[in-house]
Amino acid sequence: MAVTLSPLHIDCDFDSGNIEVVDASQPRHVRLALRPDSHSGHFQWFHFRAQGLTPGQRHRFSLENASRSSYPNAWTGYHAVASYDQQTWFRVPSQFDGTALHIDLDAEQAHVWLAYFEPYPRARHNQLIERAQGIAGVALLASGRSVQGRDIPLLRAGDGAPGKRKLWLIAQQHPGEHMAEWFMEGVIDRLEQNDAKVQALLAAADLYLICNMNPDGAYHGHLRTNFKGQDLNRAWQSASLELSPEVFFAQTQMQRHGVDAFIDVHGDEEIPHVFTAACEGNPNYGPRLADLEQRFRDTLCGLTEDFQQVYGYTRDAPGQANMALACNAVGQTYDCLSLTLEMPFKDHDDAPNPRTGWSGARSKALAGAVLDTLLELTAELR
Repeated sequence: MAVTLSPLHIDCDFDSGNIEVVDASQPRHVRLALRPDSHSGHFQWFHFRAQGLTPGQRHRFSLENASRSSYPNAWTGYHAVASYDQQTWFRVPSQFDGTALHIDLDAEQAHVWLAYFEPYPRARHNQLIERAQGIAGVALLASGRSVQGRDIPLLRAGDGAPGKRKLWLIAQQHPGEHMAEWFMEGVIDRLEQNDAKVQALLAAADLYLICNMNPDGAYHGHLRTNFKGQDLNRAWQSASLELSPEVFFAQTQMQRHGVDAFIDVHGDEEIPHVFTAACEGNPNYGPRLADLEQRFRDTLCGLTEDFQQVYGYTRDAPGQANMALACNAVGQTYDCLSLTLEMPFKDHDDAPNPRTGWSGARSKALAGAVLDTLLELTAELR
Protein backbone atom coordinates (compact mmCIF):
# COMPACT_ATOMS: atom_id res chain seq x y z
CA MET A 1 0.00 0.00 0.00
CA ALA A 2 1.35 3.43 -0.92
CA VAL A 3 2.14 5.74 1.99
CA THR A 4 1.02 9.36 1.63
CA LEU A 5 3.41 11.70 3.39
CA SER A 6 2.67 15.21 4.59
CA PRO A 7 4.86 18.11 3.37
CA LEU A 8 7.85 18.80 5.56
CA HIS A 9 8.58 22.02 7.40
CA ILE A 10 12.15 23.25 6.85
CA ASP A 11 13.60 26.08 8.91
CA CYS A 12 16.97 27.59 9.79
CA ASP A 13 15.96 30.48 12.03
CA PHE A 14 18.46 29.66 14.76
CA ASP A 15 22.14 29.99 15.64
CA SER A 16 24.32 29.04 12.63
CA GLY A 17 21.27 28.19 10.52
CA ASN A 18 21.55 28.44 6.74
CA ILE A 19 19.28 27.13 3.99
CA GLU A 20 16.80 28.33 1.40
CA VAL A 21 13.77 26.24 0.51
CA VAL A 22 13.18 25.80 -3.22
CA ASP A 23 10.32 23.28 -2.96
CA ALA A 24 9.30 21.22 0.09
CA SER A 25 5.97 20.01 -1.28
CA GLN A 26 7.34 16.51 -1.99
CA PRO A 27 8.49 15.08 1.36
CA ARG A 28 10.44 12.25 -0.25
CA HIS A 29 12.52 14.79 -2.21
CA VAL A 30 12.97 18.28 -0.77
CA ARG A 31 14.70 20.82 -2.99
CA LEU A 32 16.97 23.30 -1.21
CA ALA A 33 19.68 25.88 -1.89
CA LEU A 34 22.65 27.18 0.08
CA ARG A 35 22.44 30.84 1.13
CA PRO A 36 25.50 33.10 0.59
CA ASP A 37 27.32 34.88 3.41
CA SER A 38 26.10 38.41 4.16
CA HIS A 39 27.77 40.94 1.82
CA SER A 40 29.78 38.15 0.20
CA GLY A 41 29.45 35.64 -2.59
CA HIS A 42 30.86 32.78 -0.51
CA PHE A 43 28.61 29.85 0.38
CA GLN A 44 29.02 26.24 1.43
CA TRP A 45 27.87 25.95 5.04
CA PHE A 46 24.36 24.64 5.74
CA HIS A 47 22.44 23.87 8.91
CA PHE A 48 18.69 23.35 9.00
CA ARG A 49 15.89 21.47 10.74
CA ALA A 50 13.32 19.27 9.00
CA GLN A 51 10.06 18.61 10.86
CA GLY A 52 7.28 16.25 9.87
CA LEU A 53 9.43 13.29 8.85
CA THR A 54 7.82 9.88 8.61
CA PRO A 55 9.80 7.34 10.66
CA GLY A 56 10.73 4.34 8.56
CA GLN A 57 10.65 6.33 5.32
CA ARG A 58 13.58 7.64 3.28
CA HIS A 59 13.70 11.39 2.72
CA ARG A 60 16.05 13.06 0.25
CA PHE A 61 17.30 16.64 0.63
CA SER A 62 18.96 18.09 -2.48
CA LEU A 63 21.19 21.16 -2.30
CA GLU A 64 20.67 22.25 -5.88
CA ASN A 65 23.32 24.98 -6.10
CA ALA A 66 26.15 22.87 -4.63
CA SER A 67 28.16 23.02 -7.84
CA ARG A 68 28.27 26.83 -7.60
CA SER A 69 29.50 26.88 -4.00
CA SER A 70 32.88 28.23 -2.93
CA TYR A 71 34.52 24.79 -3.03
CA PRO A 72 32.54 22.60 -5.44
CA ASN A 73 35.23 19.92 -5.50
CA ALA A 74 34.69 19.42 -1.77
CA TRP A 75 31.37 17.63 -2.27
CA THR A 76 32.98 14.54 -3.79
CA GLY A 77 33.45 11.99 -1.00
CA TYR A 78 31.59 14.18 1.49
CA HIS A 79 28.72 13.01 3.73
CA ALA A 80 26.49 15.39 5.69
CA VAL A 81 25.99 15.15 9.45
CA ALA A 82 22.63 14.66 11.14
CA SER A 83 21.26 14.68 14.68
CA TYR A 84 17.91 13.99 16.30
CA ASP A 85 18.82 15.77 19.55
CA GLN A 86 21.62 18.27 18.63
CA GLN A 87 23.93 16.27 20.90
CA THR A 88 24.83 13.12 18.97
CA TRP A 89 25.80 13.72 15.34
CA PHE A 90 26.34 11.05 12.70
CA ARG A 91 27.06 10.90 8.98
CA VAL A 92 24.31 10.18 6.47
CA PRO A 93 24.78 9.00 2.86
CA SER A 94 25.32 11.93 0.50
CA GLN A 95 26.04 11.93 -3.23
CA PHE A 96 27.22 14.74 -5.50
CA ASP A 97 26.02 14.40 -9.10
CA GLY A 98 28.07 17.29 -10.46
CA THR A 99 25.27 19.80 -9.88
CA ALA A 100 23.46 19.01 -6.62
CA LEU A 101 24.38 17.33 -3.35
CA HIS A 102 21.74 14.73 -2.44
CA ILE A 103 21.44 13.81 1.24
CA ASP A 104 19.45 10.63 2.00
CA LEU A 105 18.01 10.06 5.46
CA ASP A 106 16.15 6.96 6.63
CA ALA A 107 14.09 8.73 9.26
CA GLU A 108 14.02 7.36 12.79
CA GLN A 109 12.17 10.28 14.33
CA ALA A 110 9.79 13.00 13.18
CA HIS A 111 12.41 15.75 13.12
CA VAL A 112 16.11 16.03 12.39
CA TRP A 113 18.88 18.62 12.13
CA LEU A 114 21.24 18.41 9.14
CA ALA A 115 24.50 20.35 8.85
CA TYR A 116 27.76 20.63 6.95
CA PHE A 117 29.65 19.81 10.16
CA GLU A 118 28.75 19.35 13.81
CA PRO A 119 27.85 22.94 14.84
CA TYR A 120 29.38 24.69 17.83
CA PRO A 121 26.54 26.82 19.28
CA ARG A 122 27.00 30.30 20.68
CA ALA A 123 25.37 29.21 23.94
CA ARG A 124 28.03 26.52 24.32
CA HIS A 125 30.70 29.11 23.54
CA ASN A 126 29.42 31.31 26.37
CA GLN A 127 29.43 28.35 28.74
CA LEU A 128 32.98 27.46 27.63
CA ILE A 129 34.28 30.94 28.39
CA GLU A 130 32.57 30.92 31.79
CA ARG A 131 33.94 27.46 32.59
CA ALA A 132 37.44 28.48 31.53
CA GLN A 133 37.43 31.42 33.92
CA GLY A 134 36.65 29.02 36.75
CA ILE A 135 39.93 27.16 36.18
CA ALA A 136 42.77 28.20 38.48
CA GLY A 137 45.28 30.28 36.56
CA VAL A 138 42.94 31.09 33.64
CA ALA A 139 41.69 34.66 33.33
CA LEU A 140 39.80 36.87 30.90
CA LEU A 141 42.61 39.15 29.79
CA ALA A 142 40.66 41.36 27.38
CA SER A 143 37.52 41.34 25.26
CA GLY A 144 37.14 42.66 21.74
CA ARG A 145 33.98 43.29 19.75
CA SER A 146 32.84 41.95 16.41
CA VAL A 147 31.24 44.10 13.73
CA GLN A 148 27.83 43.50 15.32
CA GLY A 149 29.10 43.91 18.88
CA ARG A 150 29.49 40.30 19.96
CA ASP A 151 32.21 39.62 22.53
CA ILE A 152 35.56 38.18 21.44
CA PRO A 153 37.18 37.05 24.70
CA LEU A 154 40.94 36.67 25.02
CA LEU A 155 41.81 34.16 27.73
CA ARG A 156 45.22 33.68 29.27
CA ALA A 157 46.22 30.47 31.00
CA GLY A 158 49.26 31.24 33.14
CA ASP A 159 50.52 34.00 35.39
CA GLY A 160 52.14 36.30 32.84
CA ALA A 161 55.49 36.19 34.65
CA PRO A 162 58.48 37.74 32.87
CA GLY A 163 60.53 35.40 30.70
CA LYS A 164 57.78 32.87 30.00
CA ARG A 165 57.00 31.84 26.43
CA LYS A 166 53.81 33.26 24.95
CA LEU A 167 51.85 30.67 22.96
CA TRP A 168 48.83 31.85 20.97
CA LEU A 169 45.97 29.72 19.67
CA ILE A 170 43.08 31.30 17.77
CA ALA A 171 40.15 29.60 16.07
CA GLN A 172 37.26 29.98 13.63
CA GLN A 173 38.42 32.98 11.62
CA HIS A 174 36.33 31.26 8.96
CA PRO A 175 33.00 30.89 10.74
CA GLY A 176 31.78 27.73 9.01
CA GLU A 177 34.80 25.83 10.36
CA HIS A 178 33.13 24.77 13.58
CA MET A 179 35.68 22.03 14.24
CA ALA A 180 38.01 24.86 15.25
CA GLU A 181 36.04 25.81 18.36
CA TRP A 182 35.55 22.16 19.24
CA PHE A 183 39.36 22.05 19.21
CA MET A 184 39.47 25.02 21.59
CA GLU A 185 37.04 23.27 23.92
CA GLY A 186 39.58 20.45 23.97
CA VAL A 187 42.23 22.94 25.08
CA ILE A 188 40.00 24.14 27.92
CA ASP A 189 39.18 20.56 28.91
CA ARG A 190 42.88 19.77 29.16
CA LEU A 191 43.57 22.88 31.23
CA GLU A 192 40.77 21.84 33.56
CA GLN A 193 42.36 18.41 34.02
CA ASN A 194 45.57 20.14 35.14
CA ASP A 195 47.69 17.02 34.67
CA ALA A 196 51.46 16.94 35.06
CA LYS A 197 52.14 17.88 31.43
CA VAL A 198 49.79 20.86 31.61
CA GLN A 199 51.50 21.99 34.81
CA ALA A 200 54.90 21.69 33.13
CA LEU A 201 53.69 23.64 30.09
CA LEU A 202 52.23 26.47 32.19
CA ALA A 203 55.39 26.65 34.29
CA ALA A 204 57.30 27.57 31.14
CA ALA A 205 54.68 29.30 29.02
CA ASP A 206 51.43 31.24 29.03
CA LEU A 207 48.64 30.30 26.64
CA TYR A 208 46.71 33.10 24.92
CA LEU A 209 43.41 31.77 23.60
CA ILE A 210 40.76 33.27 21.31
CA CYS A 211 38.15 30.52 20.97
CA ASN A 212 36.06 32.15 18.22
CA MET A 213 37.42 34.98 16.09
CA ASN A 214 34.26 35.38 14.00
CA PRO A 215 31.14 35.17 16.20
CA ASP A 216 28.92 37.15 13.80
CA GLY A 217 29.69 34.89 10.86
CA ALA A 218 29.21 31.75 12.96
CA TYR A 219 25.85 32.94 14.26
CA HIS A 220 24.55 33.89 10.81
CA GLY A 221 25.55 30.59 9.21
CA HIS A 222 28.39 31.97 7.08
CA LEU A 223 31.09 29.86 5.54
CA ARG A 224 33.95 32.27 5.13
CA THR A 225 33.38 35.89 6.17
CA ASN A 226 32.33 38.24 8.94
CA PHE A 227 29.15 40.30 8.79
CA LYS A 228 30.83 42.90 6.57
CA GLY A 229 31.80 40.24 4.04
CA GLN A 230 35.47 40.27 5.06
CA ASP A 231 37.55 37.10 5.02
CA LEU A 232 39.38 37.60 8.32
CA ASN A 233 42.23 35.34 7.25
CA ARG A 234 42.96 37.72 4.40
CA ALA A 235 42.89 40.86 6.58
CA TRP A 236 46.11 40.65 8.59
CA GLN A 237 47.78 43.43 6.60
CA SER A 238 44.71 45.65 6.38
CA ALA A 239 42.69 45.16 9.58
CA SER A 240 40.39 48.03 10.49
CA LEU A 241 37.89 48.80 13.21
CA GLU A 242 35.23 49.31 10.55
CA LEU A 243 35.60 46.18 8.41
CA SER A 244 37.59 43.66 10.46
CA PRO A 245 37.64 44.69 14.15
CA GLU A 246 38.07 41.03 15.08
CA VAL A 247 41.58 40.91 13.55
CA PHE A 248 42.38 44.43 14.75
CA PHE A 249 41.69 43.29 18.33
CA ALA A 250 43.88 40.19 18.04
CA GLN A 251 46.78 42.15 16.54
CA THR A 252 46.55 44.83 19.22
CA GLN A 253 46.73 42.22 21.98
CA MET A 254 49.65 40.45 20.32
CA GLN A 255 51.56 43.73 20.17
CA ARG A 256 50.85 44.27 23.86
CA HIS A 257 51.88 40.82 25.09
CA GLY A 258 54.22 39.36 22.44
CA VAL A 259 54.18 36.05 20.56
CA ASP A 260 56.62 33.12 20.71
CA ALA A 261 54.44 30.59 18.87
CA PHE A 262 51.16 30.87 17.01
CA ILE A 263 48.61 28.28 15.86
CA ASP A 264 45.62 29.34 13.78
CA VAL A 265 43.00 26.58 13.88
CA HIS A 266 40.92 25.94 10.74
CA GLY A 267 38.96 23.35 8.77
CA ASP A 268 39.53 22.36 5.14
CA GLU A 269 36.63 21.51 2.85
CA GLU A 270 38.46 19.36 0.29
CA ILE A 271 41.35 17.45 1.88
CA PRO A 272 40.34 14.41 4.00
CA HIS A 273 43.29 14.67 6.37
CA VAL A 274 44.59 16.66 9.33
CA PHE A 275 47.67 18.71 8.43
CA THR A 276 49.53 21.97 8.99
CA ALA A 277 50.58 24.79 6.68
CA ALA A 278 53.52 26.99 7.60
CA CYS A 279 55.58 30.03 6.64
CA GLU A 280 58.11 28.71 4.15
CA GLY A 281 57.30 31.56 1.74
CA ASN A 282 57.99 34.33 4.28
CA PRO A 283 60.92 36.75 3.73
CA ASN A 284 62.40 35.89 7.16
CA TYR A 285 62.08 32.11 6.79
CA GLY A 286 65.23 30.16 7.51
CA PRO A 287 66.68 26.96 9.03
CA ARG A 288 65.63 27.77 12.62
CA LEU A 289 61.94 28.09 11.75
CA ALA A 290 62.09 25.14 9.34
CA ASP A 291 63.51 22.97 12.12
CA LEU A 292 60.83 24.08 14.60
CA GLU A 293 58.08 23.33 12.09
CA GLN A 294 59.44 19.88 11.35
CA ARG A 295 59.86 19.07 15.02
CA PHE A 296 56.28 20.15 15.67
CA ARG A 297 54.98 17.87 12.91
CA ASP A 298 57.17 14.90 13.87
CA THR A 299 56.21 15.19 17.52
CA LEU A 300 52.50 15.50 16.81
CA CYS A 301 52.65 12.50 14.46
CA GLY A 302 54.19 10.47 17.27
CA LEU A 303 51.42 11.44 19.68
CA THR A 304 48.28 10.81 17.61
CA GLU A 305 47.15 8.88 14.54
CA ASP A 306 44.90 11.86 13.77
CA PHE A 307 47.75 13.79 12.14
CA GLN A 308 49.92 13.20 9.08
CA GLN A 309 52.52 14.93 6.91
CA VAL A 310 51.91 13.50 3.42
CA TYR A 311 48.83 15.46 2.33
CA GLY A 312 48.29 19.20 2.57
CA TYR A 313 48.67 22.45 0.67
CA THR A 314 51.32 23.13 -1.94
CA ARG A 315 54.29 24.80 -0.26
CA ASP A 316 54.93 28.46 -1.08
CA ALA A 317 58.06 29.30 -3.02
CA PRO A 318 60.62 31.39 -1.11
CA GLY A 319 59.45 34.97 -0.83
CA GLN A 320 56.02 34.18 -2.30
CA ALA A 321 53.89 33.94 0.86
CA ASN A 322 50.52 35.67 1.03
CA MET A 323 51.30 38.04 3.89
CA ALA A 324 47.61 38.82 4.45
CA LEU A 325 47.17 35.38 6.06
CA ALA A 326 47.40 35.21 9.85
CA CYS A 327 50.00 32.45 9.87
CA ASN A 328 52.38 34.33 7.57
CA ALA A 329 51.77 37.76 9.06
CA VAL A 330 52.33 36.63 12.66
CA GLY A 331 55.31 34.45 11.74
CA GLN A 332 56.97 37.37 9.97
CA THR A 333 56.16 40.01 12.60
CA TYR A 334 57.34 37.96 15.57
CA ASP A 335 59.93 35.72 13.85
CA CYS A 336 58.28 32.74 15.52
CA LEU A 337 56.92 29.28 14.90
CA SER A 338 53.60 29.98 13.18
CA LEU A 339 51.28 27.32 11.80
CA THR A 340 47.82 26.92 10.34
CA LEU A 341 46.28 23.71 11.66
CA GLU A 342 43.70 22.24 9.28
CA MET A 343 41.07 19.61 10.15
CA PRO A 344 38.72 18.05 7.59
CA PHE A 345 35.01 18.54 7.00
CA LYS A 346 35.05 14.95 5.69
CA ASP A 347 37.15 12.44 7.62
CA HIS A 348 40.80 11.88 8.44
CA ASP A 349 41.39 9.11 5.92
CA ASP A 350 44.46 7.76 7.75
CA ALA A 351 42.18 6.84 10.69
CA PRO A 352 38.61 6.89 9.36
CA ASN A 353 35.42 6.66 11.40
CA PRO A 354 32.53 5.80 9.07
CA ARG A 355 29.82 6.72 11.60
CA THR A 356 31.04 10.21 12.53
CA GLY A 357 33.77 11.13 10.07
CA TRP A 358 35.90 13.88 11.54
CA SER A 359 33.91 15.20 14.50
CA GLY A 360 33.79 17.57 17.42
CA ALA A 361 35.07 14.86 19.76
CA ARG A 362 38.06 14.11 17.55
CA SER A 363 38.82 17.83 17.26
CA LYS A 364 38.87 18.06 21.05
CA ALA A 365 41.18 15.06 21.37
CA LEU A 366 43.60 16.56 18.84
CA ALA A 367 43.90 19.66 21.03
CA GLY A 368 45.42 17.63 23.85
CA ALA A 369 48.07 16.22 21.54
CA VAL A 370 48.89 19.73 20.28
CA LEU A 371 49.41 20.97 23.85
CA ASP A 372 51.76 18.04 24.53
CA THR A 373 53.63 18.92 21.34
CA LEU A 374 54.03 22.55 22.43
CA LEU A 375 55.43 21.35 25.75
CA GLU A 376 58.15 19.47 23.88
CA LEU A 377 59.10 22.56 21.88
CA THR A 378 58.63 25.41 24.33
CA ALA A 379 62.20 25.60 25.60
CA GLU A 380 63.53 25.91 22.03
CA LEU A 381 61.12 28.49 20.62
CA ARG A 382 63.69 31.29 21.14
